[in-house]
Amino acid sequence: MKVKIIVGVLGIVLISVIAGSRDRVSAEAGQTAIALPTPGVPTKRTYTFIDSWDGVKLKKADSLWKSELNELEYYVLRKEGTERAYTGELTDNKSAGTYHCNACGLAVFSSKHKYDSETGWPSFYQPIVKKHVGEKIDRSIPEEVRTEVHCNRCGGHLGHIFDDGPAPTGLRYCINSVSLRFRPAT
Repeated sequence: MKVKIIVGVLGIVLISVIAGSRDRVSAEAGQTAIALPTPGVPTKRTYTFIDSWDGVKLKKADSLWKSELNELEYYVLRKEGTERAYTGELTDNKSAGTYHCNACGLAVFSSKHKYDSETGWPSFYQPIVKKHVGEKIDRSIPEEVRTEVHCNRCGGHLGHIFDDGPAPTGLRYCINSVSLRFRPAT
């Protein structure tokens, strides 16, 4: 068993015990954990890739999402969390294809718009179809106002958008790898 001690920005001490393929993170003194495990046991759910969308929102009870997604997927997609940098399976993916929302299957990004931002997360300069990806103000960090990016079909949190990307848009859609499922081009 390997133990890591991580000190957060606010002085919260987290103890991460690595056992098998999953990290367990707990906080001392009753504080809320600020890190969660890397993806572990894959879920056993049916997954359908959806390329076009009729605009009808997908609504599911939180308990159903929790049963369909693994711990990290649920934390990021439903609770607006963030996976650790450089831990995602799709960060360095250079294959041609389409990136779909990992919760509902809607196509959200294309490999044609992906680039290496050197931030530790998959980055794109535009969505595959603008109406598939929504934006809202995120004030979860008190001293910073950011723009959250979510799947417009199911509301799943994908990541954030920043204005430091490449041409032609100048945007960087900084997306959690666990929020995406990749479908290779045929």
